[in-house]
Amino acid sequence: MKEGKVMVYHVAAPVLIAFAISAVLGPVIIPFLRRLKVGQTEREELKSHLKKTGTPTMGGLMILAAVLVTSLLFVKEFPRIIPILFLTVGFGVIGFLDDYLKVVLRRSDGLLAWQKMLLQIIVTGIFTFYLQNFTNISLTMLIPFSGGKYLDLGILAVPMLFVVVIGTVNGVNFTDGLDGLASSVTVLVATFFSVVAVGTESGIEPITCAVVGALLGFLLFNVYPAKVFMGDTGSLALGGFVAAAAYMLQMPLFIPIVGFIYMIEVISVMIQVTYFKATHGKRFFRMAPIHHHFELGGWSETRVVAVFSITTALLSLLALTAL
Repeated sequence: MKEGKVMVYHVAAPVLIAFAISAVLGPVIIPFLRRLKVGQTEREELKSHLKKTGTPTMGGLMILAAVLVTSLLFVKEFPRIIPILFLTVGFGVIGFLDDYLKVVLRRSDGLLAWQKMLLQIIVTGIFTFYLQNFTNISLTMLIPFSGGKYLDLGILAVPMLFVVVIGTVNGVNFTDGLDGLASSVTVLVATFFSVVAVGTESGIEPITCAVVGALLGFLLFNVYPAKVFMGDTGSLALGGFVAAAAYMLQMPLFIPIVGFIYMIEVISVMIQVTYFKATHGKRFFRMAPIHHHFELGGWSETRVVAVFSITTALLSLLALTAL
């Protein structure tokens, strides 16, 4: 009976608390963002998206606030959530700076590419230092479908961590292009990590569950037709969360499975840019990231979101069998 109460406390409670905070903040933050005129701009090629121009962005503040407040309630008892919270908030701050420069100060490029990369490297470096010096988490990685075997990259483990973290963060960022897409996909990924965290008694479940709750609350306002977008504030923060949770569970090799959509979004952009340059102006996809390719092929936004979410749900189940 006591175990059951503990389970409710550190699993169900974070979901409910974060959901409540996110849901309550919606009617407060959305009008505030609208008054600031922090509206989204849309690409002219996407005619169906032009009606979204002016929809408030930076709604990721709702997600960040819900996760941060909820996590602080549990951090004393569950110190392992600290590195995940740091990477989530750290990348969220980078995204906020980028959004603020773009939509508030009207600087079209936001952070310059080198500034954004430098900040991402610094935040990832601090996370790596903390992981190696203040936790007992090894950088060895559980190999999917191996029956419990781990991959040890030795001196290459740290460079690999930087590639995984920054790649995942930018993958989630590219996924955030349709109403509810990044939110729906990531709530499923966060649920997967929550199940694993509870099953392995890893001590990180309060924050993985908090992300689930925060995203469910955000989805009340982000599903089609969206009243608010998360912006880089939300997408970079969620990317940081996914990468950090994977490393705390020693499961970065599972990201290509549960985060297949993130990976395919990044790859589609890389293919498009490379092909465009190699052919002097021809396109491999109708448009990249790949969710726009399907849109221009006749799929509705809601269909793309549904198919991508179903794909993530099925792959999350596959990943559970790979443990």
